[in-house]
Amino acid sequence: MLIPRILRLLSLAAIFLFVFTACAQYSPNPWTDSQTVQPAELNKELSNPKTAPTVLFVGYQRLFSAGHIKGAQFHGSGGSADGLAQIKAWAASLPRSTNLVIYCGCCPMEHCPNVRPAFSLLRDMGFTKLRILILPTSFEVDWADKGLPYDRGQ
Repeated sequence: MLIPRILRLLSLAAIFLFVFTACAQYSPNPWTDSQTVQPAELNKELSNPKTAPTVLFVGYQRLFSAGHIKGAQFHGSGGSADGLAQIKAWAASLPRSTNLVIYCGCCPMEHCPNVRPAFSLLRDMGFTKLRILILPTSFEVDWADKGLPYDRGQ
């Protein structure tokens, strides 16, 4: 009688551990819907130099060099501690009211290792007009292949 009870408790503990681990690995987006911008909308915003946002690429240097949104800046990759430190150093002197849009586009957004850490860093620094460009598949598919303007690599 004691052994079935112990086995039942071990089974419950295993189920709890599995559910807890699965939930801990799920990383919900740190942004709200109002903190997102779609490609066509950003392209329209960029056409007005007086109100155009500052665009920050937070992916990998080699991808930035291959091609990026016209006028976008690169100051480190959001997927590494060094890159986040570089982004933080760059952003430190900006007014917290800067209209700032970040993006990566290295892979499907749900798997991107760069955008969530970069967004969280900048949000935690107090940026109040921070948004993320929604590129569900990649920069190539969701921006370049749609004919939106970008600077090609050297």
